[in-house]
Amino acid sequence: MYLARLAILDMYDGTPNQGMRCIQEIVRRFEGQLSEWKVFDVRGKAEVPDLNYDIYISTGGPGSPHEGDGHWDKVFFEWMQSVWDWNLTASEPKKQVFYICHSFQMAVKHFQLAEVSRRRSPSFGTFPVHMTDAGIGDPIFDGLPNPFWAADFRHWQVVQPDLARFEAMGAEILALEKIRPHVPLERAIMGIRFSDDIIGVQFHPEADPDGMLQHFLDPERRKTVIDEHSEEKYLGMIDDLNDSSKIQLTHEIILPQFLNRAINIFQQEEVVA
Repeated sequence: MYLARLAILDMYDGTPNQGMRCIQEIVRRFEGQLSEWKVFDVRGKAEVPDLNYDIYISTGGPGSPHEGDGHWDKVFFEWMQSVWDWNLTASEPKKQVFYICHSFQMAVKHFQLAEVSRRRSPSFGTFPVHMTDAGIGDPIFDGLPNPFWAADFRHWQVVQPDLARFEAMGAEILALEKIRPHVPLERAIMGIRFSDDIIGVQFHPEADPDGMLQHFLDPERRKTVIDEHSEEKYLGMIDDLNDSSKIQLTHEIILPQFLNRAINIFQQEEVVA
């Protein structure tokens, strides 16, 4: 049986975070089905994996998706294009890719699918995400209610989709942000299937409620969140983290489902090294 190789592209640039821990904990569940997995420090060391890997997860991260140092961002976009080109021309099976938050914004920018703009105010906490018709039928969301809940921490948003570009690429919008009838603003795109083998989401599907609770119950972080976002928002987020039907369900379905599906693709096909 062929055991797939997995690469994690770390986009956090050394910033303390919960995302890498959560992603690695999920990946470890599948170690018996992987020949290896490795982390690449994209922003700190301009490291990207080669095309000898089968499955790629590219993480969230801080800062603007429009800013780089002219080196790591160039290398990252070149890697992104190389995977796309491989999948266009290679025989089966094709590389499986999952973009999260910051990586998702950069992928949208690279493939010119929509505008990536700064929000009027940061999104911070846990929120409902609404699936489109395409999202309802997508295997990555199978088992989730509509809407489902997700951890969402961002200053940037994906809006104004270029529908002609979507059609040309064969891409589909899978999810939109929560409905806000009192806010006269376009709802941001929260998930895109770039192709049959490449998907991305604006939120953090890896987020686990226990880890987030531990993180945000720290007195200093609690004070910071309340000062910046209000006590009401803080207490609402804590209540959501204690509800097993909210981000716990998202945590247990999306990334594990992606990995299970991706690994099965490589186990069902004869892979030539």
